[in-house]
Amino acid sequence: MKQFSTIVNTVLACTLIFILFSVGLPNFNASAATSTPTAEPTQQPMAAACDSSRSIQVSGTAVVNVTPDRALIKLGVQSNGRSAKEAQAKNSATINQVTKALKSLGIESKDIATDWYVIEPLYEDYDSLHIKGYRIYNIVEITMRDVHKANEAMVTAFQAGANQVVDVQFYTSELRKYRDQARELAMKAAMEKAEALSGAAGSAVDCILTINENTYSYFNYGGWWWYGYASNQNLWTQNVVQNAAPAGGESPTQEDGPLSTGQISIRAEVNASFGLK
Repeated sequence: MKQFSTIVNTVLACTLIFILFSVGLPNFNASAATSTPTAEPTQQPMAAACDSSRSIQVSGTAVVNVTPDRALIKLGVQSNGRSAKEAQAKNSATINQVTKALKSLGIESKDIATDWYVIEPLYEDYDSLHIKGYRIYNIVEITMRDVHKANEAMVTAFQAGANQVVDVQFYTSELRKYRDQARELAMKAAMEKAEALSGAAGSAVDCILTINENTYSYFNYGGWWWYGYASNQNLWTQNVVQNAAPAGGESPTQEDGPLSTGQISIRAEVNASFGLK
């Protein structure tokens, strides 16, 4: 009997050990799986910072010559009269005639406007306060969307009663396009200049530090600015000069008359500094 009891106890103990082992084995496997070390992500090497203690400063200028596709003409109508009312009546009649004549050329009403209107008294002489009449200055501003008709428009306006030429300006309707092109060429000129100068000094350009643009003027007509200021500066700067093709690939024609479209120059200038290796 005692032997039987010992056998039963032994069987129960083995059964209990088996159950405990079976229950604990998945946890052990899970623990072993979680304890497996994972590979850490590889850190990318940091790029070397640009050394600003060694630098070079340069400028670049570019000019894009463009055939204009717009013209702005300012014509004056001067009228005199013994009274302000008389002068105004004469001026209004002449302005209406000029406007009607311009519209006959196909110029729309939105492109004809009064830009300036002045009425002043006329005295007997410089020291006199006696008014002998009145004079009106009226300026008609005409936007020509066909520059080839500019001469015809001026002749037609004078035949209708206009008696002064105040100003004529040619420009392009695609300023943004050619201005961006000039900026790109100016920056290219600055970079080439920096590379050439640094190479001559036994160094090399590393990175760009600063860029500044001079925006005092984008237009330069015929090489002359305001009253001849900065005449033909393209010859005295780090320059890139490029002639843009006319719209549609057509060659500019020479008009018969006092006005010639020629070309306008769209200019860009940048100052840049570069770090050196």
